[in-house]
Amino acid sequence: MISSAIIPQPLARLPWRLIFMVGFIGLFGLINLYSAAGGSIDPWAMRQGMAFTMFLVLAVIISNIRESTIKQLTPPVFAIIVLMLIAVDLMGFVGKGAQRWLDLGFIRLQPSEFMKPAIALMLARFYELLPAGEIRQFRAVWPAALLIGVPAVLVILQPDLGTGLMVTFAGVTVMFLAGVRLRWFLVPGFIVGAAIPIIYQFLHGYQKRRVDIFLDPEADPLGAGYHITQSKIAIGSGGLFGKGYLQGSQSHLQYLPEGHTDFAFAALAEEWGMVGGTIVILAWLAVLRWSLKVAANAPTRFGQLSCAGLNAVLFSYFAINLLMVMGLAPVVGIPLPMISYGGSAVMTVMICLGLLMSFERQQRTRSTLS
Repeated sequence: MISSAIIPQPLARLPWRLIFMVGFIGLFGLINLYSAAGGSIDPWAMRQGMAFTMFLVLAVIISNIRESTIKQLTPPVFAIIVLMLIAVDLMGFVGKGAQRWLDLGFIRLQPSEFMKPAIALMLARFYELLPAGEIRQFRAVWPAALLIGVPAVLVILQPDLGTGLMVTFAGVTVMFLAGVRLRWFLVPGFIVGAAIPIIYQFLHGYQKRRVDIFLDPEADPLGAGYHITQSKIAIGSGGLFGKGYLQGSQSHLQYLPEGHTDFAFAALAEEWGMVGGTIVILAWLAVLRWSLKVAANAPTRFGQLSCAGLNAVLFSYFAINLLMVMGLAPVVGIPLPMISYGGSAVMTVMICLGLLMSFERQQRTRSTLS
């Protein structure tokens, strides 16, 4: 927080260290997209810069919303997003083989992105209202499981397995931290684990190929395994300090597919090496550390659980993408926000950060009054 008689108080109260860190990651992403386009701001860097700026302003606006208002808005907003997900499955816009968008004429919305922070807030609201004596009973489990299961299934049917898993992870994180008995996680987890061979049979063809390639990357290096093979080559060839800016052969010679989106970190590591990749990772870890601190210091149960769930969303993006580009997880189409090209992920992250800044602002207000 900056304290100055010159700077207006609303601006001075903003967590500027976080904003500078987010700005640094975003700037690094724009530099990477400029290189991915062969040294041009078109078609990606310019659009990404505009989206980043717009959604950062949105995050600052959200940070001024009071916790009481967030509580009141959470249930109706959650219900609206569920209805939007149903509408997507019934009459959504189809693009790249998936039905994930609502075409409103002037804009295409992807409701599954809004569900990521919404599920965290909804579960936090549910457990805040639940009497403390019932938290370890079954009545604390089945409504939460329904709140998670309905949107997760609707998202997976689009199909979007990666986002469905992120929604589930955020919800389960809130359940666990709310104090639900461990057995309610172990038993379903064991059942799901035992049913994996059956679940595998219901996956789409491309999803099966992604799982097969994850288990045996060399089975089809020029086909289904091409993405991950080239990603690992790009990361490995970067060495310690990288090949140099605008000198990445894997990305510039079109060997690395999606070098500006899902595999943007691989393109970055090729040009900037382990040092550049580590800087980006440390910057992201600093953002996650800040969000964990906000969750730990939240004075209300709703604030604690909401912040923990929002942190789970941010961590999911970070962990899944890095594991994916390194070949340690199946390819699921999850980008690295602010580094990868794409407005949807930036929007989700900025909504999460805006809500976290709102909780952090109110923490400081309470501490000042006390």
